[in-house]
Amino acid sequence: MFEPGLILGAYLFCIGFLGLITSRNMVRALMSLESIFNSININFLTFSNFFSNNRASGEIFPIFVIAVAAAEAATGLATATSLRRNGRSTRIDQFNLLKW
Repeated sequence: MFEPGLILGAYLFCIGFLGLITSRNMVRALMSLESIFNSININFLTFSNFFSNNRASGEIFPIFVIAVAAAEAATGLATATSLRRNGRSTRIDQFNLLKW
């Protein structure tokens, strides 16, 4: 049961990467980045189950990835909210609106 987990992780990574490089909206780009982080978690858990040696080393890494994703979501959504409040837009190419 090794291949379906890796195929799912690769599929989710490709969808997230495609969404990240084609997105102009900051919120959509953040959602695509979360999809990439979830695909990494799926691959960590798949390899952990495949190389099972009665240690929880593979299950610990996704916890750190989730913590980094939560911090990224908080700072990214705060930046998107600030952009929306000041410039009436959340487009990625309009970061110059945050300058004083």
